[in-house]
Amino acid sequence: MSKTTRIRTEPEPTDRERVRAMTAATGMFHAPEIEVAVELVDDRLAKGAASDYLFLFAELDSATLGYACYGRDTMTESSWELYWIAVDPQTQGSGIGRRLLELVERDARARGATQLFVETAGRPIYQPTRAFYLATGYTLVAELPDYYAPGDSKCVFAKRLGPP
Repeated sequence: MSKTTRIRTEPEPTDRERVRAMTAATGMFHAPEIEVAVELVDDRLAKGAASDYLFLFAELDSATLGYACYGRDTMTESSWELYWIAVDPQTQGSGIGRRLLELVERDARARGATQLFVETAGRPIYQPTRAFYLATGYTLVAELPDYYAPGDSKCVFAKRLGPP
């Protein structure tokens, strides 16, 4: 068996359930959020390169260790968004998330991105997520109180990828 993590850029039909299972297993996402994650996979499967959503899947043998979904904010000139990044709970802390984020940044930069934005929740369960973004060079640029629900703010992080 190979011990090398492979990065794949195109979703496969089986990724619908892999994304559903992985996002559910983290215990961090509500059911409607999980369905949106699957819908973005469906969008890319249906539209191919015409989709606004790009993906990276980290795999070891036949297991999906993590994935990221990102794309250009079509209402801007050069701002991009990281829509989803999730790592299987059994492999969290192994560097998969950091590697996926680096690859997202590299690809976005190569496609003309000058900055990458990430939104996450303010609930206590998201503290490690917020710390991850800060540790990888992101800055908290906005916090919208009670955005998702009372007591659950929306935290927006940004990282400059290239010249303005």
